Amino acid sequence: MIKKYLFLLGSGFLFLVFTLTQVVNSETVLNEEGMYATTEDIILDILFPIIDNRVVKEYGQDTLFGWEWKRIVDITYNDNHSYDVSIRIEIPSKNPDDYKEDLVKVRISPPCDSDKLNKLRCDHGFKIEIVDYKHLSP
Repeated sequence: MIKKYLFLLGSGFLFLVFTLTQVVNSETVLNEEGMYATTEDIILDILFPIIDNRVVKEYGQDTLFGWEWKRIVDITYNDNHSYDVSIRIEIPSKNPDDYKEDLVKVRISPPCDSDKLNKLRCDHGFKIEIVDYKHLSP
């Protein structure tokens, strides 16, 4: 009977020793407080390089300070599974009163790799193209 108690006591002691000696190392996770992304932020990240190249083409590299995203004016769904996004942008000038406003219409075509899409109408891969570019200010 005493051997049973000694065995249980020894087993419990070993269990306690092995449990207490285990160390868990966790990775440091950065929690970004106040991080908030809107739909416009996501679309801007996707479209920025295409619009930037076009603005440089329209105004030249020398006179360009950088353009500013104003807002999305319109989003239209096309029946070939693409979206036309109209965006108002502002191009600053050396003279603060002489800024220019433009409207850029960009077509975003997600890939047609889903079986739920009509393959007769949707036959493209992922692509982004500028459909229309208008100067709104004189």
